[in-house]
Amino acid sequence: MTPSEPSPAASASPLRPLFSHRPYWAARFGVAPFLPMSRAEMDELGWDSCDVILVTGDAYVDHPSFGVAIIGRLLEAHGFRVGVIAQPDWRSAEAFTALGPPNLFFGITAGNMDSMVNRYTADRRIRRNDAYSPDDEGGRRPDRAVIVYSQRAREAYRDVPILLGGIEASLRRVAHYDYWSDKVRRSVLLDAKADLLLYGNAERALVEAAHRIAAGEPVREIRDLRGTAFALEGVPEDWHELDSTCVDRPGPVPPHRDPYCGDIPEQCGPGQAVAWARDGGAPGPRLQPRRGEVPSWARTVIRLPDADTVSQDPVLYAHAARLLHLETNPGNARALVQAHAGRDLWVNPPPIPLTTAELDTLFDLPFARAPHPAYRGSRIPAWEMIRFSVNIMRGCFGGCSFCSITEHEGRIIQSRSEDSVVKEVDEIRDRVEGFTGIISDLGGPTANMYRMGCRDPQIQARCRRLSCVFPRICPRLDTDHGPLIQLYRRIRGRPGIKKVLIASGVRYDLAIRSKTYVRELVTHHVGGYLKIAPEHTESGPLEKMMKPGMDAYDRFKALFEHYSREAGKEQYLVPYFIAAHPGTTDADMLQLALWLKDNGFRPDQVQGFLPGPMALATTIYHTGLNPLKPIRPDGGERVHVARGLRQRRLHKAFLRYHDPENWPLLRKALQDMGRADLIGNGKRHLVPRYQPQGTGRGGEGRRGPAPARKGRPGGTARRSGRPPGKPPRRSR
Repeated sequence: MTPSEPSPAASASPLRPLFSHRPYWAARFGVAPFLPMSRAEMDELGWDSCDVILVTGDAYVDHPSFGVAIIGRLLEAHGFRVGVIAQPDWRSAEAFTALGPPNLFFGITAGNMDSMVNRYTADRRIRRNDAYSPDDEGGRRPDRAVIVYSQRAREAYRDVPILLGGIEASLRRVAHYDYWSDKVRRSVLLDAKADLLLYGNAERALVEAAHRIAAGEPVREIRDLRGTAFALEGVPEDWHELDSTCVDRPGPVPPHRDPYCGDIPEQCGPGQAVAWARDGGAPGPRLQPRRGEVPSWARTVIRLPDADTVSQDPVLYAHAARLLHLETNPGNARALVQAHAGRDLWVNPPPIPLTTAELDTLFDLPFARAPHPAYRGSRIPAWEMIRFSVNIMRGCFGGCSFCSITEHEGRIIQSRSEDSVVKEVDEIRDRVEGFTGIISDLGGPTANMYRMGCRDPQIQARCRRLSCVFPRICPRLDTDHGPLIQLYRRIRGRPGIKKVLIASGVRYDLAIRSKTYVRELVTHHVGGYLKIAPEHTESGPLEKMMKPGMDAYDRFKALFEHYSREAGKEQYLVPYFIAAHPGTTDADMLQLALWLKDNGFRPDQVQGFLPGPMALATTIYHTGLNPLKPIRPDGGERVHVARGLRQRRLHKAFLRYHDPENWPLLRKALQDMGRADLIGNGKRHLVPRYQPQGTGRGGEGRRGPAPARKGRPGGTARRSGRPPGKPPRRSR
């Protein structure tokens, strides 16, 4: 590190309340009806310039479910004049000059989804639609939008700082495997040539950075904010560098400490990593500093294997991915550093979650709760989906290996107050055009983690488990559904509210701990069908997914059916399943197909596993190794991965066993597996011997994979209600 370059702070800057800053002088201009998208709108507001310009790959919808809206309104609340450039033409820099140069910085995001996940299917086919664009039109954002937008913004105004944010930047903050190019790519910060990357829910870091830039501090000197990444030269002398650029060998511990152990070196022996994995992937209290000791991680930085090395060595890639995920608890995470072609990428620890009061204030900002008037006459599907829904919490402690929610929002649940949620419901009733009295969803990343968390804040601050519910629910986890039940009842009782539906995924292994919650849910909040996500039936894939076994599903199903009968309602569970997930063999998919047939399910659409950036399941897909357990020099646990197009098609065909288009492929597979006994025309057979005329030519099925939603792959299914082997009845 050069002497003139500022040093990162020790793990974090002091926590400052989100709304405690003195407003910027431009607060005198007041609140904009919509954040302006044109110079004409700026003129109407009396603005001669914007302080911050947000560039996004989504259409601009002024609603708290859209990242640009919530960040824009937050900056506005701090007195900054914020403009929006939504879905600009990226083929030249002209569109990036529409609002003139920002006084402080460009804030660039790909939108609510990673641009590659948004545009391509799991089979790398281009999607024809884009739910975040007017009229569902595809192709309105570039591939790797964060990089392209940054390049065009730099062309437009060379000296204006560029800050990256959103899920694409968050999940690509270090060297990462990219499924669409089938290679390991550098940190998006360096490819975009941006000044600062903000990852996760970045409200604290963004507000602090905006005020400091406005005060004249150069953006390249802002190095002490949690939830940020930046480039620098070398590690400061007053930091302890933990060298984890190689995997520890069996036997005596090398001079650098075992990266899979805690912070007390004398307790890090060769057997500790094994014990850690057996106990669920987290060190116990014995690996933490003794009472009265100062945690050594405060000024410790972990050096990951460099970008060039992980791009060539699958073992070190899996090792680096495991380390990164173990350093995600804001209470004990250490800084990370990774070399990129002679420069170091520094990643500060994750942001401190917002308090309930801060979250309430954030959702109480003056959102118009509608698309910008520029889209009048157009339909934006993502807006239509959430216009009558309410987000009640953030985060997820499930830790599913294929999901990006925990990597982005964190594992600590951040809940709004009951009053705040009720106020938003009243606003929807009174202000949103077309409201008929039905709240379409009351949830978040999951439906039923509201106000849940660790009973002991001190233990939570030390814990390094990847999941609070896998392989079993932690005994210290508070799973009380009482606050959520009370919220449901209060919302149902509001004037003008006829029905409150729950569309977010119900974590059924938690739900079965409260029969009162299941009764409440089934009796009042199911509109005929309830979607849940067992994802698979076999233990092998479920272990790699970090999902509960089918015994939890069976118990929930029994409660669901019991309380449906008690309420006198005909209601159905709609399970989601995923094909070709790492750890899934052809035999596993066959067993899942037999389970579907025995239970009368005929999936309409299926989703193949899509390796999104940074997910642990993506690491398994890329390396064939299991990062859920310690990595060894020989690689550790090997995992079967369905890579080829033919095998991925076969796995999806097993889910759609009833589709004649898939029968030739399934017959060949069953013969190769020695299960020709399942080919025949009886009820016990999976695939018939006959082939309807004009079918069976595509091999994959007539329907393509469904678009991924909220970063969580799944598949929809309809229960036929008829004996297995019979055609399904029409959907209601």
